[in-house]
Amino acid sequence: MTVRVLLVDDQPLVRAGLRSILETCPDVTVVAEAGDGAEALAEVRAHRPDVVLMDLRMPRMDGVQTTAALARAGDGPKVLVLTTFNTTDLVLDALQAGACGFLLKDSAAEELIAAVRAVAAGGSVMSPKAMVRLVDETARQATAGRTGRARIAASLAPSEVEVLRLIGEGMTNQQIAQARQLSVASVKTYVSRILTALGLENRTQAAVLAHQAGLFARRHDPLQPQ
Repeated sequence: MTVRVLLVDDQPLVRAGLRSILETCPDVTVVAEAGDGAEALAEVRAHRPDVVLMDLRMPRMDGVQTTAALARAGDGPKVLVLTTFNTTDLVLDALQAGACGFLLKDSAAEELIAAVRAVAAGGSVMSPKAMVRLVDETARQATAGRTGRARIAASLAPSEVEVLRLIGEGMTNQQIAQARQLSVASVKTYVSRILTALGLENRTQAAVLAHQAGLFARRHDPLQPQ
């Protein structure tokens, strides 16, 4: 299967660099480019990409607005946000709008390619460096870690917590099924139940919550106090 990608960035040189990386992959093709959100929506309608690599700060219509418009349309492409450290304030907005993950613009070519493939396959992608900054930002706004842990403890069974942890690691449903010796159908049921119980819209928001709650530091017994 070939992954069809739309590049959205207001800087032509950035788009050219992304294209040159992605065109080295036989299973990835760049179908179009756009310089802002309004152009991006038109290109999505014209080319039906699988994945949109989305800049956040653009003229006319920014990446958050564009992501929200794509989510409202339904059955659209997966959105992978490309960010810098000075736009982490917008990343949460993009995730809440429906983005499937985020990656730093200075990530290695191999990370970019792997991220595009993972998002196309239904996974979530989070740059580890950007995640640290993002969680720090949300922690300053509220006691996100404690709040997240309380929400999880009150809402999920231990088996669901473990699936949430694996979502936080960016695993696809297939990978979670293999790790937990479950059927893919069962994993889909778990994911749906987790999102409903926590009041979340997508698995990327669930992954952020998993990081905020510190599930990775408490892998063997994630809801026990330290």
